[in-house]
Amino acid sequence: MRIGHGYDVHLFAENRRLVLGGVEIPSEKGLLGHSDADVLIHAVMDSLLGAAGLGDIGKLFPDSDPAYEGISSLALLDKVTSLIEQRGYTVGNIDCTVIMLKPKISRYTDEMRKNIAAHCHTSPDLVNVKATTEEGAGLGENAAGAHAVCLLNGGAFNGGAVLGGVFF
Repeated sequence: MRIGHGYDVHLFAENRRLVLGGVEIPSEKGLLGHSDADVLIHAVMDSLLGAAGLGDIGKLFPDSDPAYEGISSLALLDKVTSLIEQRGYTVGNIDCTVIMLKPKISRYTDEMRKNIAAHCHTSPDLVNVKATTEEGAGLGENAAGAHAVCLLNGGAFNGGAVLGGVFF
């Protein structure tokens, strides 16, 4: 088993769609970024990449590359899922927290869970999405952030055992 953590923050901006967990949410402002700026999916990808020891999304999908301009973060998540699966990993679970004051997203979290699960080739029961406002002490109304923690199973040691510090 391998554990990964991801964190991302994006500023709000005029004339942008607000996309979280692959769900477009009605809002006066969206998040600023090179891609669709889906802060939740970015945190999920970084947690998966971290658990697999594969760096981060800035390394894989640099904002200097025009190929990623405006791209759906779910399309990038598909690429990350493919990379971890090529290394023999499967998702054990993913737990996420979105941090922002508004809009409220609780009615969209089930759809977000389903999107993340589908693009990670796992069950929605293994994905959790929740939200917090930080009670006005954190990001405020200018930005949104997300944390994600994941557990990956498998990989190079899949099927083996460690006894006395030696892998069998």
